Amino acid sequence: MNGVVFDGEVVYPSKIVCIAKNYVEHINEFDGKAPSEIALFIKPNSSISDDVKKPAMGLCHYEGEITFVIRDGKLAGVGFGLDLTLRDIQKKLRDEGLPWEKAKAFDGSAVFSDFVSFDGDIMKLGIEFFINGELRQKGDVSLMINKPQEILDDAKRFFTFVDNDLLMTGTPKGVGSFNVGDEFLGRILYGNSVIVEKSWVVK
Repeated sequence: MNGVVFDGEVVYPSKIVCIAKNYVEHINEFDGKAPSEIALFIKPNSSISDDVKKPAMGLCHYEGEITFVIRDGKLAGVGFGLDLTLRDIQKKLRDEGLPWEKAKAFDGSAVFSDFVSFDGDIMKLGIEFFINGELRQKGDVSLMINKPQEILDDAKRFFTFVDNDLLMTGTPKGVGSFNVGDEFLGRILYGNSVIVEKSWVVK
């Protein structure tokens, strides 16, 4: 099992539950079609990696996301997550009406910072993502179509969450491709303060 660090301890999520199309401006970057209801997909534990690796299978996009650790069925901790997406494969599968796990759930497609306990005002949480010092993505909970608790409540209708499972809450505008050697920096903000920060060099 692959693990993540929560409050200094390695924990092992059984799965990652993710929402698609949760920021209006990100939707407009692509087909502009908002889903009629919360659209969820799952990444398996095997998708978790400590490193960012550029896949050889096709065009890959980064998607930075505010991510939560779930404990006792509640939002217990927060961290920065990267949902790596094989965009051309996703488009082909989607156009054919086929499932797109190959594009979203491949090995190494989920990369995370450390997580820290959180019981503050979720509306004050924000995200920043930089590549080579350039700000590429910035957003906050106020811009989400569905807020984190709404996503969790809906997901629990279909999936059982065990302790340390993760919830990814969607990506703001600014997704794009990247190269080997790029320097990534992801941040979670609480108001104007950085509460989580992690950097990677793409392999």
